[in-house]
Amino acid sequence: MDHALPDARDFGPGFATGSPAETRALGRRASERLVGGDVLLLWGPLGAGKTLFTKGVCDGLGVDEDVTSPTFTIANRYAGRHVVHHLDFYRLGPEDDLHDTGLDAIMDEVEDGRAVLLAEWPGPLLPWLSARVEFLVAPGADAEVRVWRLRGVPELPERWRGILGGEGV
Repeated sequence: MDHALPDARDFGPGFATGSPAETRALGRRASERLVGGDVLLLWGPLGAGKTLFTKGVCDGLGVDEDVTSPTFTIANRYAGRHVVHHLDFYRLGPEDDLHDTGLDAIMDEVEDGRAVLLAEWPGPLLPWLSARVEFLVAPGADAEVRVWRLRGVPELPERWRGILGGEGV
């Protein structure tokens, strides 16, 4: 399994959240920008706050279910203002066939604009994607601080600008 993280220098300036509540609030702000078909990739080490961010997104989308990490199930599906597919590829290796995970049907829903996708440890998913929004999160100086960075591939959609504060990002 390759769990290499992208280089922070390839992302915009960092934005710090100072607590789990602030990380969840950042996810709620992200939910306000989501449209059907969006793909959010969440990069960061174990325990960095990726699932907490996803809980915030689901809060903002009106998901009533308990949002949990799909580390062992690979994919969780939630219904809210948008259908949310929450994927986690941490346990998959290069020899695993993503078609066996049901990804074909998930991608059909996303590409048709009927769902949004949030993926943790998204490396194996990259060959399936063209446009996407990527968050990179890293622990900060204090135990609860997280530093978030953002980029878009091939470019960041205008509606995502300003989510992290600062100049255009």
